[in-house]
Amino acid sequence: MSAPAQPPVVPEAVRALAEADFGLVAQRFREAGFTVMLPARGVMTVKADRSAARPAVLLSVGVHGDETGPIEMVAHVIEALSRQPEALAVDLMLCVGNIDAIAAGKRFIDADLNRMFKADRGALAGTAESARADEIIAATDAFFADAGPVRWHLDLHTAIRASHYPMFAIVPDLIAEERKSALIGWLGQAAIQAIIMNPKSAGTYSYYASEHHGAAGSTVELGRVGTLGQNNLAQFADASQALDALLRGVEAPPAKAAPHVFKVAQEVVKLSDAFTMGFSKETPNFASLKRGEVIATDGETVYTVFHDEEMVVFPNPDVRVGLRAGLMVVRVS
Repeated sequence: MSAPAQPPVVPEAVRALAEADFGLVAQRFREAGFTVMLPARGVMTVKADRSAARPAVLLSVGVHGDETGPIEMVAHVIEALSRQPEALAVDLMLCVGNIDAIAAGKRFIDADLNRMFKADRGALAGTAESARADEIIAATDAFFADAGPVRWHLDLHTAIRASHYPMFAIVPDLIAEERKSALIGWLGQAAIQAIIMNPKSAGTYSYYASEHHGAAGSTVELGRVGTLGQNNLAQFADASQALDALLRGVEAPPAKAAPHVFKVAQEVVKLSDAFTMGFSKETPNFASLKRGEVIATDGETVYTVFHDEEMVVFPNPDVRVGLRAGLMVVRVS
């Protein structure tokens, strides 16, 4: 009889971040002279007591509880930086999003937290994630309230499904051009292969920070969903190096290749429970569809491709009625 499988060994720094335990790193930054605050559960801010405005960087992980790779990556970056705290060159807010879902190993408890960063939440207003979003929004507003002009928000995720571009990002189109250019440059350094310019909010955290606080914000998808302690950290090597350089205020290695840039052609919204997609649930992100092909049907509504080629991103027929069930994008560069 074979022995039962042993649970993965999770490094202490990773366990602490997954549980939103900032104790040791907070102590190190505090002892180095930084002002460290814990304004909400799962949120830590680290600011220098200096008159000159420093870049303000908001870093979030675990907005979806089953997306554990970025938690591991960020835990190692912050752990190493906390051992050289004087190297921190930015004001930092670190946010662990859906702590309860992380603990349960689930994507969410009641509803998708990354659709709650908007005023109108409809039937979802009473969910656990709605209350959590309120806490995060209050902390975010306070963090950026006295920040200088250089503001970043990197919301790190992993995708549910396979992708023709395993590393890709969603960037709000409303970001000022200079900041957008800097963000796209950083995404290239982080080995992001594709960027989708998004003209419309779906209630995501990064869009909120960009729209309300002028942050160069992005939802960054780093590969596939994995189990905490079992992620292949080698796939995050470039992103980890770029993030470390950003926090230390030094130049990251140049991008190995410029990301492809896409724009949103159409948004596919689930209007009713009759919604069905014209392809398999296993269809990878950036799968190509040709003009006239059916994307989805929803009663009398039929979504079809109207460019010569469109690529599908985030196809998910199982979302709640009224939410986005997919994006169709076209390549522009």
